Amino acid sequence: MPKKALGVLVPAALVALWWAVSASGLIPTYQLASPWQVIREGVSLAQDGTLWRDLAASAQRVVAGFAIACLAACVLGTLVGLSRTVERVVEPTLQAIRAVPSLAWVPLILLWLGIGETAKITLVAIGAFFPIYVNLVAGIHGVDRKLIEVAQVFGVRGFERARRVILPAASPSLLVGMRLGFTQAWLFLVAAELLASTKGLGFLLVEGQQISRPDRILVAIVLLALCGKLTESLMRAIENRTLRWTDTLRTA
Repeated sequence: MPKKALGVLVPAALVALWWAVSASGLIPTYQLASPWQVIREGVSLAQDGTLWRDLAASAQRVVAGFAIACLAACVLGTLVGLSRTVERVVEPTLQAIRAVPSLAWVPLILLWLGIGETAKITLVAIGAFFPIYVNLVAGIHGVDRKLIEVAQVFGVRGFERARRVILPAASPSLLVGMRLGFTQAWLFLVAAELLASTKGLGFLLVEGQQISRPDRILVAIVLLALCGKLTESLMRAIENRTLRWTDTLRTA
């Protein structure tokens, strides 16, 4: 069997189990729609434009929030990683904020920013920020001291040393953080759209629950899973292409 086909085994088995359970009647259709019902509802939503509208709205929020998180995490993570003073001032507060559950931010953000796009993008940015920040700081702290000593021998110091030595050496950790942050952005997006939205995949979930349509709920869940997998695969491809220069173990 081709190696790429191995990743399809578990999803195929889950779909087969889902199909068997729904066909057996063990769980009524008003609680668990069959795969065929989900496909039919997905096609119907795509034909009337609802699916594309919700998918586009969610994707725009995720991309905008992720971009803001990347910028903030790279700036702050670099400062914390390179400066002991900044680390002592900033790190305790950030670690405390990091421990706050995602849903705990929703009421406060809605109170401050209302129910518009700004609130949703802000929540996505909060979710994506910490994986990027934590991995970047860890990557900077993990830079081989020998590289720093070689840079000093050649007279490379200050900002130039950070640009030419430290940040490139920390880039593997940064890219891993970006991959995790992109996936985390989808989780925080759903938290925002579940409570305050008129469009988006989170809204599709709520709407399906309110009108007792498990097929619509499962359409939203499947799309969220596919979007998360797509973005993770995209970031992994960028990571592999960017880090070809590294001498690391690659499993077959």
